[in-house]
Amino acid sequence: MRSMTIRRAVVQDAERLTALIQESGAYRGKYASIISGYRVTADYIARHRVFAAVDAVGRLLGFYALVLEPPELDLVFVADGAQGKGVGRLLIEHMIGQAREAGLTDVRVVSHPPAEEFYRRLGAERVGTVAPSPPKVAWERPELRFTTV
Repeated sequence: MRSMTIRRAVVQDAERLTALIQESGAYRGKYASIISGYRVTADYIARHRVFAAVDAVGRLLGFYALVLEPPELDLVFVADGAQGKGVGRLLIEHMIGQAREAGLTDVRVVSHPPAEEFYRRLGAERVGTVAPSPPKVAWERPELRFTTV
């Protein structure tokens, strides 16, 4: 995508990141419960490596959150209108670079089931399945791993 930058999220981004999650078309219907009431807080942004993709006029296109201990890609969201334009790929490539920089050899991903193929196309390997945790998550989720070395 032209004229997109990835920058470290700041605490003032918390509301915009939360709104992007809540507006996600990928979590409508049977998957809605997992994001119901979910908020990205200023504290979360301060504690983890959260990066935002923004366009030339500052519109939020997507973001990710990398947790270092234990190494996990906790959140990845791309705005519905920005999907299919390379934003997700750039965010994942950036995350792998951040993981490498932090000395991580791999990063775990518990995937939203419809997103598994996206992660696999970018090099993640399926390593297992995470059991449901009702009532919020009533379905199995793929567990994947990105190797960063």
